[in-house]
Amino acid sequence: MNILIDGSGAVGLGLGSSMISQNAKVSFYASSKTAEALKENGIKRIGLFNHLSFKPSEFEVYTNYKDIDNSKFDYVFICSKTIANDDISKRLNKYRNILKDDFKIIIFQNGFGNDEPYLRFFNKSQVFCARVITGFSRPERNISEITVYTEPIVLGSLQNQDCSCLAPISEAITKSDIQCEITDNLSSYLWDKMLYNCALNPLGAILSVNYGKLTENQYTINIMNKIINEIFNVIHASPYHTNWKNKEEYKNIFYSKLVPDTYDHYSSTYQDIQKKNKTEIDSLNGKVVDLANKYNIKVPVNEILYNMIKAIESNYK
Repeated sequence: MNILIDGSGAVGLGLGSSMISQNAKVSFYASSKTAEALKENGIKRIGLFNHLSFKPSEFEVYTNYKDIDNSKFDYVFICSKTIANDDISKRLNKYRNILKDDFKIIIFQNGFGNDEPYLRFFNKSQVFCARVITGFSRPERNISEITVYTEPIVLGSLQNQDCSCLAPISEAITKSDIQCEITDNLSSYLWDKMLYNCALNPLGAILSVNYGKLTENQYTINIMNKIINEIFNVIHASPYHTNWKNKEEYKNIFYSKLVPDTYDHYSSTYQDIQKKNKTEIDSLNGKVVDLANKYNIKVPVNEILYNMIKAIESNYK
């Protein structure tokens, strides 16, 4: 397999390391500073599971698509922040000569509907998504640390496409020690994660606390319960589903397993705000607000948290 990782942050380096460990030919598209670090120091995957380390000679790094050979890649992993999807999809379309005829795009991101920018240019049979509930961080530019793990990575299509082409990827990630599965029900898995991220990410970022602390305060519990209730109302009004029978069943597993398994984790929204980077809030609570408006559902708590994160972003200097 010849794979392009577009987005050489914590997730991209972690998944890229996994694929290299299974003898895939991996190339990273990176910023100039990250590219320099990778070329000088190689890459490492540390934290939970097997530690992996690869020399610069064991992978390729690009900072410009113009430098990539024609018909090179079987798969493209989109591991950037969701705010980059518009630019990445346009760039892939412009330089589609680097892709083989039967290439596949797999989007490893938070949020819902992230395939939409790519479907402007590519067929439904070429664009797939992943549910990633594994926690990755990047302590150094060339290092990905797996900090938490609660459920397998799940691959699939939001467009009801045959997913058998994803089997080599699923098998390779699993053999690298991170469990990975394929599903025909990806939408439900992504909404399961939306419930998780929308309840935890903005609130943890605003209060500067980890996931676990949010469950130890009745005030934050009340807020998270309202977020979850609102999202279930939106899901019920839409064509989407979750893997949970009702909101109470989800809350039980949320407080008894999902958050305890990731107790010490600080949300990506928190990490972005600390670095004064744009967050992915538009793909999280912002997506809930958009769908709520479409289906005439009231989601005041999600809307307030969305506006608070956008207000913090607008005050960056």
